[in-house]
Amino acid sequence: MNSIISSSSDKPTLLVVDDSAENLQILNALLKDDYKLKMAKSGDKAIEIASQMPQPDLILLDIVMPGANGFEVCQSLKANHATAAIPVIFLTALNEVADETKGFQVGGADFITKPFNPDIVKARIKTHLELQSERRKSQELLKVLLPENVIKDLITKGSHDPEYKEDVSIMFCDFVGFTPISARLSPRELINELSDIFGEFDRICETHGATRIKTIGDAYMAATGLDGSSPHAIQLIQTARTFITHLEKRNRTSSQEWQCRIGIHSGKVIAGIIGKTRFLYDIVGDDVNIAARVESAGSPMKITITFDTYQLLDDKQQAQSIGNVYLKGKGEMELFHLL
Repeated sequence: MNSIISSSSDKPTLLVVDDSAENLQILNALLKDDYKLKMAKSGDKAIEIASQMPQPDLILLDIVMPGANGFEVCQSLKANHATAAIPVIFLTALNEVADETKGFQVGGADFITKPFNPDIVKARIKTHLELQSERRKSQELLKVLLPENVIKDLITKGSHDPEYKEDVSIMFCDFVGFTPISARLSPRELINELSDIFGEFDRICETHGATRIKTIGDAYMAATGLDGSSPHAIQLIQTARTFITHLEKRNRTSSQEWQCRIGIHSGKVIAGIIGKTRFLYDIVGDDVNIAARVESAGSPMKITITFDTYQLLDDKQQAQSIGNVYLKGKGEMELFHLL
């Protein structure tokens, strides 16, 4: 009875946990047309099923059961990062205020009392699934804006302390001839073009383990190594190469052709959240400024890197020195074009 009963992949999945076969049958009959259902008759089995993919969207959990009771099961689920976000609605014949207080203290979202009122059961499930859907949308948006460790800090602590990152790579990507292009396109066309390209850049960053820091007009800034991953320079170079490949492919079919310059530098940064109400995760430091200058000194549809990034390449033959180049405010630096 632990298998999925409903076959529709579009339906939310509920895990129903009750040691009473009669209660499981009642809830199955009530909910099977609207939801995929998984069933468990013990707390241990419920924890096992909740950890399996695909995970349930919501758990209906009996309180009084042999072995671990519902409160203990809920505590275990909330203590596990993999299952902590799944909302739990307690099923109970109890009607004491103390029991409800205990339920909320261990992380429960709501209570449904026995015997079941079909309208109340459906209404409360619908409400909490809608809330869960909105939370997921918010989390997906946060993933675009913030690294995973920052999101975790904000959720658990409500704040994130600035961090000094000693070994990262920074990339700036800027479009060539943006000013005349922006004058030629309508505002709607321009925003649609940038949204389409930057949306794909976001996907590429996620694929290669890079973090999008921000966009500034037509400039796109990303970094690797913020989470301690390595080889961060190789990751960012792969990201940059895929940016250019995407633009080349897009230019073959799009009415508007875009070319970009990309600059990459490796070094140290300070990373943290800037702002109070409209916050932004950002990185600052001299090495960020160098990366921006390297991009400005680059060539269309080329990836330009500094000697610090060049030293991190596994194969030095994939880059060619273009000699010392004057960078505004930084003096002369040896730069390289990736081949």
